[in-house]
Amino acid sequence: MLRDGGIDLEQINIIDASKHVDEKVKIGVWLTNKRSSGKIAFLQLRDGTAFFQGVVLKKAVDEATFELAKELRQETSMWITGIIHQDDRSHFGYEIEVEGIEVIGESEDYPITPKEHGVDFLMDHRHLWLRSSKPHALMRIRNEVIRATYEFYNKEGFTKIDSPILTGSAPEGTTDLFHTEYFDRDAYLSQSGQLYAEAGAMAFNKVFTFGPTFRAEKSKTRRHLIEFWMIEPEMAFMHQEESLEVQEQYVAFLVQNVIDHCAADLKTLGRDVDVLKKYTQLPYPRISYDEAIDLLKQNGFDLEWGVDFGSPEETFLADHFDKPVFVLNYPKAIKPFYMKPHPTRDDVYICADLLAPEGYGEIIGGSEREVDYDLLLEQVKKAGLNTDDYSWYLDLRKYGSVPHSGFGMGLERFLTWITGEEHVREAIPFPRLLNRIYP
Repeated sequence: MLRDGGIDLEQINIIDASKHVDEKVKIGVWLTNKRSSGKIAFLQLRDGTAFFQGVVLKKAVDEATFELAKELRQETSMWITGIIHQDDRSHFGYEIEVEGIEVIGESEDYPITPKEHGVDFLMDHRHLWLRSSKPHALMRIRNEVIRATYEFYNKEGFTKIDSPILTGSAPEGTTDLFHTEYFDRDAYLSQSGQLYAEAGAMAFNKVFTFGPTFRAEKSKTRRHLIEFWMIEPEMAFMHQEESLEVQEQYVAFLVQNVIDHCAADLKTLGRDVDVLKKYTQLPYPRISYDEAIDLLKQNGFDLEWGVDFGSPEETFLADHFDKPVFVLNYPKAIKPFYMKPHPTRDDVYICADLLAPEGYGEIIGGSEREVDYDLLLEQVKKAGLNTDDYSWYLDLRKYGSVPHSGFGMGLERFLTWITGEEHVREAIPFPRLLNRIYP
């Protein structure tokens, strides 16, 4: 409690305004914008939890307070006291009739004004841009997806395993890895926690990793980041079809939780909730890679069996079904060594990518894993990898090997899809791109 003229005032956050209608409160805020006339000043305020309006009536405050309200600069921090009112005309639904203002920190010449700014300018000022309503909404949705991820896997009996960021080997080869020296030997920034998750699954049955991963890909597409976060579950005694069920249940669970808990943020972003609701309806369609090739050819795509799909192909396939779609059993030549070969074909793996509609492409990649020591060793050699680097991984097939499956979902790609954003850089607080490592 804080005191105002001998009266105890409750210090609240904007997000809790609905609980304090017609009460006098105190809130720590920043000014995002303002406008005023001769008799009234409108202050657009934020406190990190939400945005709402403060109204300063000249007739209701002393002259010094009204003049201060008119002179405040963008991003000035302050304590405000006043009475919460319901306001059905506003986006938030509530406002505060301001009675007192106490400046905490001055702000002058704040660079991000209400006018339009270019992307490069905003990215150069990302440390400040996070304060604006759109990035703020995106980061709140990101936080909800992270929270719901832990809820889902805890509910399903998974144990979180923290995989190392520095590794001596690479799940998918070293071509696109960041190399560093680890004392007297080579090391790489991790491109996946999967191999370590497989070790965890042999110890705990069902595990998931959740951490930063790095890809030194010289790509400038709207789907790629250099540093991003991956969620990678791994499940012992589980075949691919069961894994697909976990994947679609997980995605639908995340979408539903965003709908349930981030309505205001989705509205800020202009995301159509009715579109998102379609993605909570299970099961998702499943087609084979072979069927996908045929479907693409029938619709004017010029490609041959064995090629990987690019953005146009993935976009068509997912939009054709109007919801996420699993594409099963890709050719061996375009997938990593650890996948289990198909039992009746020697040219494909038991694997699947989940493609998101609306042009967002692959959001999950997964497979059943090879469990036979000799076959896995052969696949490591065929991939041109050093078997000594993978001796610990091969050990998992020597001591009680069991069928197991897993998958990986890129957090930022998922968020870009769910929020309807154009570029994956919007879905992470400080994006690392081919030409950007600042701020």
